[in-house]
Amino acid sequence: MKRREFLKIAGISTILGLGGMSVVNELRKGSLEAAQYAPDPKTMAAKRWAMVIDMKKFKTADDYQKCVDVCHSVHNVPDIPDPKREIKWLWPEMFVHAFPAQEDLYLSEHYKHMPFLVTCNHCANPPCVRVCPTKATFKRMSDGIVMMDMHRCIGCRFCMAACPYGARSFNWQDPRPFIKRELNPEFPTRMKGVVEKCTFCYERLAKGLMPACVEASNGALIFGDVTEPNSEIRKVLNSNFTIRRRPELGTGPSVYYIIGGNEHA
Repeated sequence: MKRREFLKIAGISTILGLGGMSVVNELRKGSLEAAQYAPDPKTMAAKRWAMVIDMKKFKTADDYQKCVDVCHSVHNVPDIPDPKREIKWLWPEMFVHAFPAQEDLYLSEHYKHMPFLVTCNHCANPPCVRVCPTKATFKRMSDGIVMMDMHRCIGCRFCMAACPYGARSFNWQDPRPFIKRELNPEFPTRMKGVVEKCTFCYERLAKGLMPACVEASNGALIFGDVTEPNSEIRKVLNSNFTIRRRPELGTGPSVYYIIGGNEHA
């Protein structure tokens, strides 16, 4: 709408004593007629997104780091050396910490010392969503992604206390000076006092692209619609025994791990 038309509507409303909503309604009529929202035809959609991490395909520390680096680069994650203040979206964790309920005295040494890639589990029943007072963290009903609106976050950290996976990080200081990689202008940087986490690369899915970590994994990460019987991820789940992190809590995690196979290969 042109500036002159806006002032005309606002002026008439003032003269007639109309409320602010009248002005808004008039403007809305014009804007809806002028432009209709058209979603990108390449957008990837699913009823519930999920990920499988095939641990048999990780051979070296570089295999893990490649996935971490691309995730943190795409999302402008700061590199803060202090472990008490570091920001993590995707990171390696030892079995005893990733799967505490499945730790056993006689567990193979191979698995005890194997790092597992961990991230937000995008739970079907996310406790973080229930405790957030501002709905800064919420679950997308269309595809099950647990989102984080950093602009709405007030820094109460209730979601961090509720998450049983330690998948959220809090910005104790301005993170921008710690972004060591080239800045990605297509993803917003954060500020001091907000929580952040993995969002399954929702911004890439909207463009028809797979999550960055999946593309960089050389087939070790499989991503897809877990409700679709003919999807690749369902075929992988049907043909492999998988485990999930702390499923006994009833959160319904959407990240699965394949750990079987010849551990001495």
